[in-house]
Amino acid sequence: MPDNKVAVFRHEHFNAAHRLHVPEWDVARNEAVFGKCNNANYHGHNYELIVKVTGVPDAATGYVIDLKILSDIIKEQVLDRFDHKNLNLDTAEFASLNPTAENIAVVIYGLLRPHVDASLELQVRLYETPRNFVEYPA
Repeated sequence: MPDNKVAVFRHEHFNAAHRLHVPEWDVARNEAVFGKCNNANYHGHNYELIVKVTGVPDAATGYVIDLKILSDIIKEQVLDRFDHKNLNLDTAEFASLNPTAENIAVVIYGLLRPHVDASLELQVRLYETPRNFVEYPA
């Protein structure tokens, strides 16, 4: 018999500025590695966030997870923390962590995971641009 797993998705967005920079490197190396993303005055993105939760629907409700509850979790744990912020300057999570799309996705996963039942699989997809996105876990 199949396991009847179903994936549900919640799509959110937030706007944030950041700078990709390694303080231990000199200007030339940072510019060579990060290019325009190393702008000393920062730059911004309109991030698109897709949170995927996979599991067997509850026998009574038919839900894998109540999407309103998932939306509230994302708002409280991610949007309220990162939306319209400078990730480098305004957030504890990126005070010493380079805010690449990869690192942002891992941080978001870590913020959400404690609030989603451990029996459910969780995945974060983060679009930095319409053509560049990351997923965690891969």
